[in-house]
Amino acid sequence: MQTICNYEGEFAANLDRWPASKGPVQLYTTRGDRCNRSIARGCEDRTPRRSSARRRIDATGLSPEAVKKSLQRLVKRKRVVRVKDYFYVIVPTEYMHAGSPPASWFVSDLMGAMGQPYYVGLLSAAALHGASHHQPQEFQIITNRSQRPIEVARQRIHFFVKRRMEDTPVTDVKTPAGYVRVSTLEATALDLVRFSRAVGYLGNVATVLGDLAERIDPDALVDAAKREGHLPTVQRLGFLLELADSTALAEPLATFVARRHPRAVPLRTDHTASSAPRDPRWKVFVNETVEAET
Repeated sequence: MQTICNYEGEFAANLDRWPASKGPVQLYTTRGDRCNRSIARGCEDRTPRRSSARRRIDATGLSPEAVKKSLQRLVKRKRVVRVKDYFYVIVPTEYMHAGSPPASWFVSDLMGAMGQPYYVGLLSAAALHGASHHQPQEFQIITNRSQRPIEVARQRIHFFVKRRMEDTPVTDVKTPAGYVRVSTLEATALDLVRFSRAVGYLGNVATVLGDLAERIDPDALVDAAKREGHLPTVQRLGFLLELADSTALAEPLATFVARRHPRAVPLRTDHTASSAPRDPRWKVFVNETVEAET
């Protein structure tokens, strides 16, 4: 991502004249009296450099309040969009009607500013991997502690908490503004099952799995299942893959599950399973009829 600022004194002094066509640009400003936040600074080789926010603002000869007012003017003109009190994004010309560039363009810098690990997951990850069904209505991020959703212009950034998220296999996916950390195809499949209530329940999960199945690597799927450490999720995923006739993916998972002698679990956790039939291979109580869209 191209970043503003800002060779000595440029920040704020020239902010009003920064062309939107050169965005997207993220700006770090001070957060209260804290000085450990940074103003991102770009150079020709696009290598990020950082310096104290207070020192950079002082170099302009302007007060933090003057910088704040300059940003407020730009927000009103829709040249800049506020994401957090200390994080703003310059809106490129082609996104001025939408009010903001896509969240994938700035999420890596945002999470760095928030000081939290992350990866793009669920339907957002599936879309970045090429799934064509059900484009997400929100940008979905997996992190390690609870955060309120963020509204940025017309888009919503939703955070999901996952224990041991550092064990999840991830990959870097290129966007027009750089690279973003995304769960692998195999990890995305597991997360879709684990967080099925957040992605439209199992019918939608089965539909998206159908989009991704041909590109999922069987060995990588078993490896992701081992790292996931949540056997009920693996059982449910295996059942759905077999239901979709994805035999090449289901067989290695079945071997993995059988060796661990799991107890039976309900396919859908928020429905009763008392009278549901039991799938003997996956040890799953089939308490919902799953139909994928074609």
